[in-house]
Amino acid sequence: MKEFDVTEVDGRESARLIKSAVSPRPIAWISTADEAGRENLAPFSSYNYVSSKQPVVSFNSPNADHGGLKDTARNALDTGEFAVNVVTEPLLQQMDTTSERLPPGESEFDLAEIDRADCRRIDASRVADAAVTMECTLYDSHEVHDRLMVLGEVQYVHVADRVLTDGQIDMTKVDTVGRLGGPYYTISEPVEFERQF
Repeated sequence: MKEFDVTEVDGRESARLIKSAVSPRPIAWISTADEAGRENLAPFSSYNYVSSKQPVVSFNSPNADHGGLKDTARNALDTGEFAVNVVTEPLLQQMDTTSERLPPGESEFDLAEIDRADCRRIDASRVADAAVTMECTLYDSHEVHDRLMVLGEVQYVHVADRVLTDGQIDMTKVDTVGRLGGPYYTISEPVEFERQF
């Protein structure tokens, strides 16, 4: 077995190790608007929930000391709002297109030809075809080495009828996309095994 002392490898190598080991990683496709109302939409694969009964989600972005904040993180901090859109297989190509770095104020919705829908509690638009969208208000933020962790308190959830069974999200109908190490993605597909405990 090969072993790595993270204090003896460069940052690029340790990042690749972690991103390959922690997989599949869910993708937060985050929509925001800046203080002037200009839209932004970008995917983040360093994302998860932190609390569920009082729902809080988090995503991580490069921080100001390491190349500057991305538009998404800056908008979330400045306006106190963002929406997390769940990425499913039919939206994979459009989601990947929104990874392109655009000048502030140019809309990734327009670049990737993504239909918008209004949110109920926040000013940002949401992805109209997303299976699930969570509208969030800023809960807190924390710098962790080269990343800024942004936490959002979920205020409102949109769920597409097509992924519901008896009024509940049916995970057999939600073909979520996850990020693997390197340039790879994966699609969720339930296995013939159910949790026992």
